[in-house]
Amino acid sequence: MKLTGIIAISGRPGLFKVIAQGKNNVIVESLVDNKRFPAYSTDRISALEDISIYTDSEEKPLKEIFVSIHTKENGGEAISHKEDDAKLVSYLTEILPNYDKERVYISDIKKLFQWYNLLHKSGNLILSEVVEETKVEAAEETKEKKEKPATKKTGTAKPKVTAEKSAAPKASGAKKVTATKTSTSRGK
Repeated sequence: MKLTGIIAISGRPGLFKVIAQGKNNVIVESLVDNKRFPAYSTDRISALEDISIYTDSEEKPLKEIFVSIHTKENGGEAISHKEDDAKLVSYLTEILPNYDKERVYISDIKKLFQWYNLLHKSGNLILSEVVEETKVEAAEETKEKKEKPATKKTGTAKPKVTAEKSAAPKASGAKKVTATKTSTSRGK
């Protein structure tokens, strides 16, 4: 799953896509309403690809959890983040049974499902395998096109020489100048 360029900004609802970078800011576009605005270096910006969820043994990257949700829902939307807290916790337990219940708060769980659904609605939730499969298929198609034998023509082909005509109109009274190869002798 590709989450490159998708960020969360503390204090602003939703997710944002990085469009361009400046000296002291980045231009971002909201995934909800497609409005663009600058996010400054003083804002608390978190890249989704760097976010992980605590488990009992290690940290699990957010993209792996999104893949689990995507698989569980067969590519559909997940449970709404506005559901009852008990439903959200039980849903997360189905996906990630060993998450750290002391360090993962209900607000984190709500963000997880809200972000997943937002990425799903905006069309930015694409599994890497799907992207890789389409790249491989496209490469195979171009390879097949290149490997098709060209039709042979009988006889020898003579190179066709064409003279390029100038697009500029000739001025009246202008003389035609031709270049000829002349031999020069040095030492005159």
